[in-house]
Amino acid sequence: MRTQLTSYFARLFAGDLSAFGGPATDEAVAGHIRAEQMSLVLGYSVGIMLANACNAAVLAVALWHSPDWKFALAWAVTVAGAAIVFGLQSRASRRITKPQFVSRRAMHRLVRNAFVLGAAWGIVPVAFFANAATGGQLVITCLCSGMLAGGALAFATVPIAAIAFTTPIFIGIAICLSRDGDPAYVLMAVLVMVYGSVLLRAVFVNSFAFARRVMRQIEAERTVRQDPLTQLPNRFAFNETLDAALKRLALSGEEFAVLLLDLDRFKEVNDKFGHPAGDEFLVQVASRLQRCTRAAEHVARIGGDEFALVMANLARPEDALDIAERFVAAFAEPFLIEGCEIVGATSVGIVLAPRDGNTPHDLLKHVDIALYRAKKSGPGTICFFEASDDTSARDRRALQRDLEHAIEADQLFLVYQPFLDIRKGRITGFEALLRWQHPTRGLIPPTVFIPIAEESGMIHQLGEWVIRRACTMLSRWPDEIRIAVNFSAVQFQNAGILQTIVQALAEANVAPDRLEIEITESMLISKYGSAPAILNSLLELGLTVALDDFGTGFSSLTYLRKLPFSRIKIDQSFIRDMLSQPDCAAIVKSVIALAQELQIGVVAEGVETADQLEYLRQTSCDEVQGYLIGRPMSAGEIATMLDRNPQQSVHAA
Repeated sequence: MRTQLTSYFARLFAGDLSAFGGPATDEAVAGHIRAEQMSLVLGYSVGIMLANACNAAVLAVALWHSPDWKFALAWAVTVAGAAIVFGLQSRASRRITKPQFVSRRAMHRLVRNAFVLGAAWGIVPVAFFANAATGGQLVITCLCSGMLAGGALAFATVPIAAIAFTTPIFIGIAICLSRDGDPAYVLMAVLVMVYGSVLLRAVFVNSFAFARRVMRQIEAERTVRQDPLTQLPNRFAFNETLDAALKRLALSGEEFAVLLLDLDRFKEVNDKFGHPAGDEFLVQVASRLQRCTRAAEHVARIGGDEFALVMANLARPEDALDIAERFVAAFAEPFLIEGCEIVGATSVGIVLAPRDGNTPHDLLKHVDIALYRAKKSGPGTICFFEASDDTSARDRRALQRDLEHAIEADQLFLVYQPFLDIRKGRITGFEALLRWQHPTRGLIPPTVFIPIAEESGMIHQLGEWVIRRACTMLSRWPDEIRIAVNFSAVQFQNAGILQTIVQALAEANVAPDRLEIEITESMLISKYGSAPAILNSLLELGLTVALDDFGTGFSSLTYLRKLPFSRIKIDQSFIRDMLSQPDCAAIVKSVIALAQELQIGVVAEGVETADQLEYLRQTSCDEVQGYLIGRPMSAGEIATMLDRNPQQSVHAA
């Protein structure tokens, strides 16, 4: 019972209309209704406060010759001064963007202020009416009547505030009229009660209609501002919230933060379990993220697997970090999707306004840069934007623009590093390696421009150019020589990649088995579930497929079972240390033995010494590659070498 009463009075003094039998709402909708109520009250308050100041001055003049004139003057100065101060505060508040949510505590303050103002006017008939002259009594009567009507107007949407304001005035009038037994005063009391009941009834009718109108508006706006899947605000609503935060920053200096989140395994969930499971994953993620925020703030879904939050009224950067850490911690427990436990993770980028920008463009650009650095650092990473990030991003954008013209400007070229058959001592093929000779920056490493190409989508154009150029080179070489081309993970998203390969082979009149596709298991298969189907299609075309950097991924053996690879390449980190570290030697021997059992060719990368070559010969490795065999060379150097001796041996190489 006590809990129910506490809850009722909490709703009552928070202005919730359900306390008066009005429409019931959840706290989010109630907070929005309170925001609309507060906005209307502030809209009236400037005029009402000026009226209070003028009325106080009129009363002081009317009672100038009354015995109570000193008390009346002190009262008038106090009320007029307080009204002017409050009016100026209200005017400043109106200049700030209207909040989307107002707390119960703010409404409590409004009700309290309404009561204080009403009590100030309730004192007037009690303290001044009896000793006033007839003219003064008439002024008091008019002023009290006017304040009753004005209060009902000002608090027309907030019944509890209207009651708090008018009740002291009614009580003051009742005390005043009860002092004299004159029947006329009794009639006046009856009229005051009738007028008061009419006013309050009008307040309740208006406030209920107002609340229902706001609720209909909220429902209508949800279709425009709400993500239909997660029920979170969408990008449109997020942009509105960001604009409002920037306006508050400009008008009142209220700082804020923007947090941008990206899910690290969403595509994998979609590929492995299907889109319905991916949708359920997003719904569960949205629920967890929203529980991490403050009551007045809402995470928005602004893209497929991107979420964002505008954190208003930021006291210190650590507050934003605290929320970000909660977001990351929300993924600690697995997600239960269709009876399966799925481990998720997120990365978070953070910008602070105005430190990192004061326009939507700058803030969104910088938070995206911060998120990019967080994702590069691994799942669960949180990064604040740093000025050096912007410099790096500008450099990347400049390189991207230059890369877009690199093919037409003939700045790209291939170099070729040979494979050596250990048993026969001859060159069996070459790995094609892409290079970019920038006109001003010189030779740019693939580790720099390939990620840029992947992010921008240019990797598809570059990949097609490499395949066509490699096939053209193959047509000039002996039939027993193959060429290996590295495939980026992103290329496997391109549905036209198979057609490109078929056309390139046909145009060059090259047998498919001379073209080998190299992929890295850790980059490709773990991220893109469609890869097995594409790889099988490549094999059906007659191409060979090699698994590069073998041993560095977390599930290489699993995919050796699933996919019919033609070769595996032992990562150079094992080759480099196999003569000095027994564990590396054991791994190399085991991989070679495994490849022989599976009837898969094996290539050792990074061979740089004769001792390494001899060790690999003794362990029956099929092929080797490295600086001992040959550094990457130009097409002209290869043509000269093959023309001189097609059966080139390692010693000559």
